[in-house]
Amino acid sequence: MESQLETVALFSLKLAYETEGSSPILRDDLVMGDYQRDVFELLVRRGDVATIRGKMDECVELALEAIGGAGTPLGRELNRLSVEVNAAQTLEQLDTPLSTLKDYLKDIL
Repeated sequence: MESQLETVALFSLKLAYETEGSSPILRDDLVMGDYQRDVFELLVRRGDVATIRGKMDECVELALEAIGGAGTPLGRELNRLSVEVNAAQTLEQLDTPLSTLKDYLKDIL
């Protein structure tokens, strides 16, 4: 799960901050500081679903802004997937919507 969380963050930050012709954002970039696998590993070990959802919200908000907001077709779907992630109350419930969100972000990159 930690890898999926980090990947969602990475894809979101790529949408928000990567520009054509610039160096790509990588997992070890400073912008990924609060969203690295070891941070998520600690949160997963603690079972801190609320903080995980908060971090995912931050990332999705950046991605939404980058694609023109929740009023665009891409944004509506991204927002819908984010709502599904936020509905999760346990780590087990988080797994499927998180995977779907990750795949969607990958597709729109």
